[in-house]
Amino acid sequence: MLTSHNQLPPQLKKFRRFVYISPVITILALAQLLWTYRTDKTFPFWTQYNQATSEPQIPVQLTVPQQHGPGQMAPLGQKVPLVAVNATKTLLVAAYQEHRTTKKEVRVIAVVLRSEIVAYRCFLRCQEQLHISEAVMNVHIDHFDFVYGTADIMCPVPSGCEAPSHIAVTSAAANSEDKLDNKFLEVKNQKVQSDSFPYNFTVCFSTMFDFTNVLQLVQSLEMLQLLGVNRVIIYKTSSSPETQSVLDYYTHKGLVEVIPWSFSRFLNVSHGFSPSHGPGDLHYFGQIPALNDCIYRYMYQSRYVALHDMDELILPQSVNSWLELLPLLEKKYGADRCYMFENNEFPITYTLPPPASQSPPPQGCCPSWRNVSGVNILAHLFHVPIITKTHYSNFKIIVNPRAVFAPSVHGLLSSKNGCSWVDRTIARMYHTRVLRNTKMRPDQLIYDGRLLSYSTHLIPNVNTVFRESGLLPEDGIH
Repeated sequence: MLTSHNQLPPQLKKFRRFVYISPVITILALAQLLWTYRTDKTFPFWTQYNQATSEPQIPVQLTVPQQHGPGQMAPLGQKVPLVAVNATKTLLVAAYQEHRTTKKEVRVIAVVLRSEIVAYRCFLRCQEQLHISEAVMNVHIDHFDFVYGTADIMCPVPSGCEAPSHIAVTSAAANSEDKLDNKFLEVKNQKVQSDSFPYNFTVCFSTMFDFTNVLQLVQSLEMLQLLGVNRVIIYKTSSSPETQSVLDYYTHKGLVEVIPWSFSRFLNVSHGFSPSHGPGDLHYFGQIPALNDCIYRYMYQSRYVALHDMDELILPQSVNSWLELLPLLEKKYGADRCYMFENNEFPITYTLPPPASQSPPPQGCCPSWRNVSGVNILAHLFHVPIITKTHYSNFKIIVNPRAVFAPSVHGLLSSKNGCSWVDRTIARMYHTRVLRNTKMRPDQLIYDGRLLSYSTHLIPNVNTVFRESGLLPEDGIH
């Protein structure tokens, strides 16, 4: 119940400040405000919770600084999917209708200070009604010992609210007069889709920051299309101008969706995977909340979702595409599961000639690629031996997103049907990166030329991208 001091509606409180302006203005203002108050009373929830009569701006739009380190930030004015919860350290990422739990709920993906104890209250908009429920919060166990972690804030949907369109989350201890303007998130995944999807395969890249590896990015995106991928989601904090040109090109083509990722505006994000490898408040620029958001964002848009990085490719061994691979996996391991692929590290430290018995890489290929920053994956065809100690580390997955509740960097924290390891003779992951084991000698590496089987299509496709995006002049591509 509001106190006697606060019983006037917000509009009339404003009037008290201007009562001495002039008699005429005062009378006109009073008439207008009384009419507005009368109108508002037909929707009592607006006055009870100090809402303005105008529709809230959804979602909050933040301006993003143009510079961050050596790269360019997302352009000014782009919508950033983060909302701060007043009187707490909580940041909201996105809200999704949850159709798979026993009771009807909205799942709000959030980042929270793990040591902070907060009771949350949910405000759900259903047509012209505002419904209130008390939330339950669950922090994900994968936080890598950072003080902030990913969490699900589960908001029960009250009876009489069949399809909430928007939701706001506040602290239950916050003043009831705190405005909810600019605090509402759209509730996505309103409809369940089970048999027909806009995309067969979606890949989630997280997170891109200070990114300059243009050549490998283009090669990876072209390889993914050859494998049958229809959509690539990139959570981006910062990149070079050349990278942005590539992202703009693929966005225009409809392959890529870039999501500006701005936790660095609020937190001291870490550049590493643990506090000892990179001091900060949150793991690796918010990688885990990005993966969770990507799974839910495409839960009913994509038949399968792959969670792996830009420098990783899951390559079939007996067939040539994921379209052919997934039926094999479903038959062998079961459907509606996640499939885990062994990590094979191809170090860029060495550029070695193939064994005499193997087919060489395309000779004289693409000298102009040397003018593009980044790694040429066709030049690195030797991988680190698989040993027992690291056999099951740093793997990545392809998953039916409708069977997932909580993903992490490697694998799933919670799912319906569990995961299966894929035999390396069926498919495995090719990870082209800096060698982590500095004691590894070149003669210990193992040749694998599987990637070359795609080069006939990959090379001209990459050249086309460079030509059409303007990164290289047409007469300079060879």
